[in-house]
Amino acid sequence: MQILEKFSIKPINTHLYELAFLHESYSNENGLSECYERLEFLGDAVLDLVVSEFLYNRDSNLTEGELTRMRSNYVCKKALYTYSTELGLDQYIKLGASLELTLREIDSVISDVFESFIGALYLDLGLDKVKEFLSETVIPHIENEDVFFYDYKSEIKQLCDQDCLIITYELIKEEGKPHNKTFTMAAMINGEKYGTGTGGSKKEAEQNAARAALSRV
Repeated sequence: MQILEKFSIKPINTHLYELAFLHESYSNENGLSECYERLEFLGDAVLDLVVSEFLYNRDSNLTEGELTRMRSNYVCKKALYTYSTELGLDQYIKLGASLELTLREIDSVISDVFESFIGALYLDLGLDKVKEFLSETVIPHIENEDVFFYDYKSEIKQLCDQDCLIITYELIKEEGKPHNKTFTMAAMINGEKYGTGTGGSKKEAEQNAARAALSRV
């Protein structure tokens, strides 16, 4: 695996890295009992920890809320997708031969394997090696202040709080198959609709609704 050589990763347990790229569909088709999902769960927590520590040490003036918003930018799906494709991790993914995925679902899998790879690296070589790897892959994006995700919901809530207004979100429409749904949410300020937005999840739709509402606030 070229990525291991590129970052001078000398694996002890090569199975972990192979497992990091096995989609559930591939495992099911080939009678395997494991897929990358458990490693993804672990990698998500490890990535959050390392990014949180870096941001905490980088600027002692940042508040808890500011740190949370900054971390969200560097661990969101779009950011993970960027890291994954930059490293070529998408080339190693194994999917079931009969599986049909939408573009959004494929992008999600590509994002997932970055976290599963981190999980594998952590279990195999420990936290220090993960920090070393992330210092070359994720930390440069933080130092460049790259923007992957803008938290419109936090911005509009802050504005509403200043004027003692209450903002809520209501589901307007939900459509599509269970694995490929589209949601439409409305941003309501003191009961009045200020903007609507759609997305592949309620959270994404809420962000888009908040962005639309900001133009009126």
